[in-house]
Amino acid sequence: MKDIARQRMSISVETMDLLNNQIKMEAHASASYLAMASWCDQNAFTQSAAFFYNQSVEERSHMMKIFQFVNDCGGSAMSPAVGETNHDFSSLEEVFETALEQEIQVTKSIHNIVNECKKNNDYNVENFLQWFIVEQLEEEKTMRDILDMFDLIGRDGIALKMIDERVTISEGEGETE
Repeated sequence: MKDIARQRMSISVETMDLLNNQIKMEAHASASYLAMASWCDQNAFTQSAAFFYNQSVEERSHMMKIFQFVNDCGGSAMSPAVGETNHDFSSLEEVFETALEQEIQVTKSIHNIVNECKKNNDYNVENFLQWFIVEQLEEEKTMRDILDMFDLIGRDGIALKMIDERVTISEGEGETE
């Protein structure tokens, strides 16, 4: 029966495995953003904390979107275990640098899956992932724009407060289509 079920999947086994890895990556990103939000809360960066709490919810929604897609394709989505997350940051700038690095890794992973879809003729998955490609462009731009503020405004005292006050949650963030 398992062989018949696998033949009836509308994605390849290789792509399904990559998507399950992406599910785990999105879950880890969600946990990382919670850690960043906590650090910001503890250091009185209230706008940044709210931003990262929202980012955590958004990453979980990305995870669920992929999870449900895998199952809808007849595959088997795997509930991810989340390992250790970093809770120790030395500055607000480091928090946003870490967030950008994380988003870049997610982008690379999505691109890798799309490349595999092309090789395996997984057109449905490739089409599904187009939304994530656009989303990742937005995520990276948001982090870069915030990091640019450190160069423009500064890294000490009131400058940090001014940056924190300019970190906003865009309308629609935390939601998926």
